[in-house]
Formats: sequence, structure tokens, C-alpha cells
Amino acid sequence: MKLIQLPFLLILSILCLQAQTNPALSSWMVNSTGIQGTHYVQNNSTAINDNVEANCQLVQYANDWVYVSATGIPAYTTGPFLDGNPSLATNQSAIFRFPLNPTQNTGTATATTGGNIGNFINGVALFDYRDGVAWNPNTNALCGGPGNSPCPGGMGATMAWNRDAIPAEKGGFDCAKAHPAMGNYHHHQNPSAFDLDLIVVSNICDLYASDGLYVIDANEHSPLIGFAYDGFPIYGAYAYKNADGTGGIVRMKSGYSLRNITTRTNGPAVNATYFLGYFREDYEFIANSADDILDEHNGRFCITPEYPNGIYCYFTTVDANWNSAYPYAVGPTFYGNKVAGKVTSINETVQTYVQDTTSTAILNVNNANLMVNILPNPASDLVSIQVQSIAKKDIKLSMVDLTGKEVMNTTIFQGSTIAYLDTRTVYAGTYFLVFALDGKQEVKKLLIQK
Repeated sequence: MKLIQLPFLLILSILCLQAQTNPALSSWMVNSTGIQGTHYVQNNSTAINDNVEANCQLVQYANDWVYVSATGIPAYTTGPFLDGNPSLATNQSAIFRFPLNPTQNTGTATATTGGNIGNFINGVALFDYRDGVAWNPNTNALCGGPGNSPCPGGMGATMAWNRDAIPAEKGGFDCAKAHPAMGNYHHHQNPSAFDLDLIVVSNICDLYASDGLYVIDANEHSPLIGFAYDGFPIYGAYAYKNADGTGGIVRMKSGYSLRNITTRTNGPAVNATYFLGYFREDYEFIANSADDILDEHNGRFCITPEYPNGIYCYFTTVDANWNSAYPYAVGPTFYGNKVAGKVTSINETVQTYVQDTTSTAILNVNNANLMVNILPNPASDLVSIQVQSIAKKDIKLSMVDLTGKEVMNTTIFQGSTIAYLDTRTVYAGTYFLVFALDGKQEVKKLLIQK
């Protein structure tokens, strides 16, 4: 057989083309508008500017790796954290390295740990279930964390009963379901705002509105929202029922259930204070062959819109009321080889990835079926307008009357999904909301009643 030797530059161009179509490279939300983060402080519902660029600032790549430079600050407003957490979300000035071609770990699974175990596409950190607090059987009290004595063995020690951050720290999460640890703002769970859940378990959004990274839509495959530290993608809560991409859209379900116990060996009794679900070890994994029930890592191999040939995917699990369901995103172990993480510098030749600024794949305003929530409608004082997909570019929004005159305008900013209109000074009547992106428009009707 005769071997055909391709010119080096042609080989290089083919490799570059393959890399640029890899979702691990193309999915990051690069800040193309200069948008800066904002935050609330307690007793002040007016957002304060962080003077720090939001989302990701730079994406670079080589043959095997993608490097993402990010501040760790989202475009959605952070805070306040009403459990006494004195920290604010601060600039992490970080470089994260992810493999372009992740691989399965065929040996002993690697446990997730405290701190970053992945990143969302806006550069914000993902943590696992834990909050650094556990049960010390020697003192019969909690250890670790603010206000508690240190755990035997110090931070990171293996304890029999480790506290689950989701129920224990609910009072300290902001509207976007996140909080900072010494400035490192992070989500432990599905990054969709509390007030968008079917049953709302926190009223923080009432005074300090934010929108989170995406909006759950039970009728659409959830977007790719991040990557774990083994390089495999993380999706939202809904996907194709069957792994082969068929069966319609369903909620991805956790394979973990609460154990049927009333006592905990070397731990506190199950009671109102230490209820089932307060500790990670209250859960057990029950294998199930159904395609829509996830494995022990909280994922499955499947086809998605971004991976038509299939790949292993994690999902941010929620229950039927869209409240977060253990193990929330990734864990308690990784499916793949944990090779990603934060680096201090790039020690190989890289190219800068330039996103297609003409793409409307995230939100196509020519689509007459554009999913937009306008609440309330009819309205009187305040209107919230939320698109169902993450805006990768600013979406201009104008409110016009029946004569075509613009009454007011606002913007749904890159990395956000929501905007508000104060209609207290607007006369009753019929108006139109005009969404503009890349020179194209979509129009929705709005009724104002007084």
C-alpha cells in the first residue's frame, strides 16, 4: 500500500479545524462586550458594580488542551449572602486547563474533593456537595467551618458523616444558588435561579433578583453549561430520554436515594436538626438500567446537540419541583481521568480561539418560536423578560407603542437571561417588545393595565 504524505501545513490546518469544532473549545462564554460583574449587599437591592470584567476573557488551545482565562465573576448579579458570610465574589484571575479529548478512568474512580471540581462556561467555579463541615464523634458535635472546632486531621480529613452544603447552607446562597468561599464564587448545584423553580424554597430573589446561568425548559434539551475536571461536559437538567438521542425530552434523574435509617453509627441521630439528607452519607446509590437515571458519577454516555456522535455527560440533577437533587452535578466520584485544573502559566505554544461573532446558535431571533417569558403579562408596575437560552451576545430590547414610538429600552446582557422594565410611568394599553440581535428582530406583545 502506498502511503500518501500530507504537507505539514495541511496537517496542521486539519488539526486546527478539528480543534475549533470541539465543544470543549467553542462553548466558553468569552466576554466580547466588556460587561462587568455586579453584586448586592444586604439591605440594598440596587446592584453595585464590581469593576471587574465578567465571564471568560480569553480561550487558547494547543493539540491536547484548552486554556480558559477567567475572573470567576458571572454576568448575573451575585449576593447578598445572608448567613453571615462576609466574603464577596472577587476576581480570581485564573487560567483553567481542560483536555480537548477526555478519557474514561478504567481504574479506581477518583473522588471529588473540596474546592473547584469543574467550571461553568462563564468561568464560574463548580464545587461538589460538601461545605467542609462534618461530624466529630469524639465531641458529638459538628467540626470544621465557621464557628466549629477543627475536624480531627484538619481540612480535607475523611470523616464518617460529611455535611451536604445544599440543605445546610441554603440561607447563604444568593438568588443564583451560589456563594463565595474566600472570594471564590461558586455553585454546588444547578445554576438556575431559585425563583424559577416550580416550588420555590428560598425567597432571596424577592429582594435581590438575579437570573443564574440558564433557565430550565422541560421541552428543550438543556444547554451545555460547563466541564468537569476530567474534561467531560456538564449539561442542565433535561435531555433526550434515551442515550441514542430518541425518546423526547425528559428530566435526568439521580440514581441516589435517601437510606432508610433512623440512626447513624458514630454520628447524630436522625431528627429535625440532623434530618435525612443533612449528610452526604445519608444517600445510597441504587443501580438502574433506565436510560434517564444516571450512574454513580451523575452522568451517562449519550448523544447531545453538541456531541452528535455521543460522549459521556454529567447533568445538574433536580427533582420534579426543579429543586436541586443529590449529587447535584458531578460526584461523588469522577467518571474520567481527573487531569484538568487551575494552572499558573501556559508552558506550550498555543493559539487564541476566536469565536464566530455572526453566530446566532444560542439565540436566533428570526425564530418565531423564540422562547421568552414575560411576567406578568398583563403588567402594571414591573415586567421581567427572560429568554430561555444563555445570551452569548447582548440582546437589545425596546418597548414600543402602537405608533412605533420607543417608550423605553434595556439590554439582556451577554451571559445573562433576564432584563426588567419599570412600567409605573407608562400609560395603559398595548405595547410591543422588540428583541434585536445581529440586525434581526423578534416581536412580542405586552399589555399594560392600570
